[in-house]
Amino acid sequence: MRRADRLFQIIQIFRRSRRPITADAIALELETSKRTIYRDIADLMAQRVPIRGEAGVGYVLDGGYDLPPLMLTPDEIEAAVLGAQWVASRGDPALARAAKDLIGKIGAAVPERLRPYVIEPASGAPPAWKVVPDGLDMARVRAHIHAGRKIRLAYKDEAGADSERIIWPVTIGYRDTTRMLVAWCELRADFRSFRTDRVTDAEFLEDRYPERPAVLRAKWRRQMEEMRAQWRKTEPSPN
Repeated sequence: MRRADRLFQIIQIFRRSRRPITADAIALELETSKRTIYRDIADLMAQRVPIRGEAGVGYVLDGGYDLPPLMLTPDEIEAAVLGAQWVASRGDPALARAAKDLIGKIGAAVPERLRPYVIEPASGAPPAWKVVPDGLDMARVRAHIHAGRKIRLAYKDEAGADSERIIWPVTIGYRDTTRMLVAWCELRADFRSFRTDRVTDAEFLEDRYPERPAVLRAKWRRQMEEMRAQWRKTEPSPN
């Protein structure tokens, strides 16, 4: 690996990690020596890249630092295009348009030598069949998730029973043909998942829920992790 590429990859490793990362871990990923990583980090700091930390403890990259846009590797381009293809065929209309625009922007911005990775990628997402339409405006749902605002839903469950409830939307899960809206349900006082095609009416309220969106998502993730851990305990062991 060229030194310039290695320096770029070190910054990428820092950018995707929320915790201090050691020179050992970086060296292992980049298949080089720890001494080389120490020297590279010192050079980056000398170039005013805001890296904090020390040898043996770990390093972090201060927030707010960024590199010139679209300095992408071929694998990163393939990953971005594959993900955008999947969203373009399975996302709601607004996200599908955004995914197609994203592919176009990447193709226009990357160097000529990398353009084939966008126009003729080596991998592709299969087309989605019989995607069920949503019963509410998903663009507004995403806006309410970011804003931490409540939604009043009229919902028909799998058995056909109707209910009305106020929810605190957390995240949207995408399946091949349906979408799931994960939310805290005031009626059940717990997290619930709602198939968006079973929503018969929705009112987007101005009321904010008492939790910050990030805190609510963290609580949901912890609950999911606890449920998975419990499931693993009760799963029969293989013979």
